[in-house]
Amino acid sequence: MRGGEGARALGQWGERQVAEKLRREGWTIAATNFRCRMGELDIVAQNERYLVFVEVKLRRDGRYGAACEAVTPSKQRKLRLAAQFYLLGHPTGLQPRFDVAEVYAPQGVRTPEPDIYYIENAF
Repeated sequence: MRGGEGARALGQWGERQVAEKLRREGWTIAATNFRCRMGELDIVAQNERYLVFVEVKLRRDGRYGAACEAVTPSKQRKLRLAAQFYLLGHPTGLQPRFDVAEVYAPQGVRTPEPDIYYIENAF
C-alpha cells in the first residue's frame, strides 16, 4: 500500500473511525474485532433497540466499485455465523441487525475527514 501502510493497520484505522461515528450518534460499542472460529465481527454496537453487527469496508476511492460490494453472499454467511456465536455468549433482548459501513480515505490514515457511508440493515 502507498505510504507504508499495511492493509491491516489501515483497516483498523477505518474501524476506529466508524466506532467513533457510532459513539457520537449515541451507540455503545459492545465489542470490536470479535473473533471466533466462524469468523470476525468488526464492530458490535447497541442502543436501546438494536444490537448491530457492523462490517467495515475501507477503500481509498470508489474506482473499482463500492466498498459494500465486497460483502458478498459468502461473507454475509460468515458474518451471520459469527453473530450467532457472539449471541450464544452474550444473550440479549435487543433486535439484531447487520449493517455495513463504507469508509473512503484517499490519503489512508492521513485522511483528515474520511467519507463514511453507513448502510443500515444491509442484509
